[in-house]
Amino acid sequence: MVQGDPRTLTLLDLNARFLPHEQFRQLVVNIQRDGCLTSTPLVWNDVDSGRLIVLSGNHRTLAAIEAGLEEIWWMQIDEPLPRQRQIALQLSHNAIAGQDDPAILKELYEELESVEWRQYTGLDDKTLDLLEKVDVASLGEANLDFASVQLMFLPDELERAEAAFDAARVTGAADQRWVAGLEQYEPVLDALETSRAAYKVGNSATAFGVILAVFERHLGELAEGWFDAASGGAHRGGTAPLETVFGVREVPVETAAVVRAAIDRLVREGSVPENEPWRALEVLAVREH
Repeated sequence: MVQGDPRTLTLLDLNARFLPHEQFRQLVVNIQRDGCLTSTPLVWNDVDSGRLIVLSGNHRTLAAIEAGLEEIWWMQIDEPLPRQRQIALQLSHNAIAGQDDPAILKELYEELESVEWRQYTGLDDKTLDLLEKVDVASLGEANLDFASVQLMFLPDELERAEAAFDAARVTGAADQRWVAGLEQYEPVLDALETSRAAYKVGNSATAFGVILAVFERHLGELAEGWFDAASGGAHRGGTAPLETVFGVREVPVETAAVVRAAIDRLVREGSVPENEPWRALEVLAVREH
C-alpha cells in the first residue's frame, strides 16, 4: 500500500469503464464528505517511463482530485507488466462487479431515514424505480425483467448519426439507445434541470417525461423540416411524418371515420390508387381550392 498525491498518478487513455455524469458528481460529494477514498485504486509503477499508471479506479482517482484530497492510498504493483497483462488486469477489475438483490436492497434502503444518507448511496433513478416495484414476498431472479437506456453523445457527424438511428430502429428487441451530438450534452442536462425545477420533481425519468410532453404539444413545428410556409411547398424530397402535418398523433374516432370513408370513396371512383390512399389528401386539397 502506498500513500501519495493523486495528481501524480497517470489516468488511462482508454478506459472501458464509464460512469454517468450524475453518479460521478455524487462520488465527488461522497469523497468530500468522507475526507478519503473508502476503496483503493490499483496502480502500476512503470519504471521505464517513470509514470504511476492507474489500472483500476480511474474515476475514484479523478473524483478524489476534484474533491480536493491532497493524499490517497492505493495498491501499487512494482514488478514489470507487459501490455497484455495491463489490459487483462484493467478488464478483470472492471468485470468483477456483483449484482444487488433487489429485495434486500429495498429492505436496506428503507432503513435509511435521512434524505442525506439516501442521497449518499448514489442509487440512480432506474434502481429507485425498480425498488418501488419490488414485491418481497414473490420476488425471484428469474422473473426480473431488466432493460437499460444508454445515452450516447457523438461528434456532429450526420451520416454516422443517421446510420446509428437506423440501426436502433431495426433492433426492436435490443436496449434503447439515444444518439445526439456531443455539443447537445449540456443543453440536455439544462433541460432536465429546468423541468425538474418547474414541476418540483427529483426523478430524472419524470423530468424527462415533462420534456416529452412539451415536445408533443409542439409537433406541428417540426413541419419546418420539410415545409416552406412562404411558398406553400416542400423544400426537400422524401416523406414527412403525418404528425407534422396535423400537429397531433391521434384524431377523434368520428373524424377518422369520416376521413376513412372519403378515402374509400375516392379509391372506388378511381381518383386515388388503392395502394396510395394518402393521395386522397391531395385530391381533397385541390377540390377545396
